[in-house]
Amino acid sequence: MKKYAVFGNPIAQSLSPTIHTMFAKSCGIELEYTKILAPVDGFAASLESFFEDGGVGCNVTMPFKEEAFSLADYRNAAADMAKAANTLKRDESGTLHAYNTDGIGLVTDLTAKGAKLDRANVLLLGAGGAAKGVVQPLLEAGVKTLHILNRTLSKAQVIEKDSGSDRVVAITAESLAPDYEVVINSTSASLQGTLPEVPVSVFKHCNIAYDMVYGSEPTVFMEFAKEHGATAQVDGLGMLVQQAAAAFTIWTGKQPETQDVEHYLRELKKTS
Repeated sequence: MKKYAVFGNPIAQSLSPTIHTMFAKSCGIELEYTKILAPVDGFAASLESFFEDGGVGCNVTMPFKEEAFSLADYRNAAADMAKAANTLKRDESGTLHAYNTDGIGLVTDLTAKGAKLDRANVLLLGAGGAAKGVVQPLLEAGVKTLHILNRTLSKAQVIEKDSGSDRVVAITAESLAPDYEVVINSTSASLQGTLPEVPVSVFKHCNIAYDMVYGSEPTVFMEFAKEHGATAQVDGLGMLVQQAAAAFTIWTGKQPETQDVEHYLRELKKTS
């Protein structure tokens, strides 16, 4: 039985074992998937022990995503853009491959929820690691413009420069476009029950307001977007499932069922 894991610190809250066990069942395969609490200063050693013990692939969460990226021999474009990886795979030759599947998870979930990204004007709130991880897949999805609004303009400008695309533009609140079809909150504000700095005008023509944070109830950002005109409001639970599905496919070559998994997790959240 092939071994997989998720590394993090803390890690007890991770839903990854549940998700990947359900994926494996939907694909008719058996695997072992565990949580590994790695010491903050001991991720590399823990990772090596995992692979030496027969590990094939793993997910990586905070605070190890940047270190996972730096340890890899190969990185995909999204990982290169983010300078962080959430998925690792070691092949038979010992080469360590790093991927960032957050962006493809976001794009897949947005599409599943009805967003039309091709030729869309998109506003991305925040310029941290979560934002960096989704820029490349959004560009590949064909967005017309990707404006980045962040409290510190210089951080958004770094992403603009690193993207290598004239479709990515760091902006201020004074230079917002007249309309955005999709508004994405990549900040962690909702975790504290607060709002990112966002003018109400961006929701006037918004088809989908997307918060990468998720919980048992709609987030503050989702409620705010609804109040000010966004047609639909979506949280990030589907993104969690879809980024995990992308990792599962990288490891196994199989496309797992995701809808039932998301539904199960939503019900689980209601009772937890």
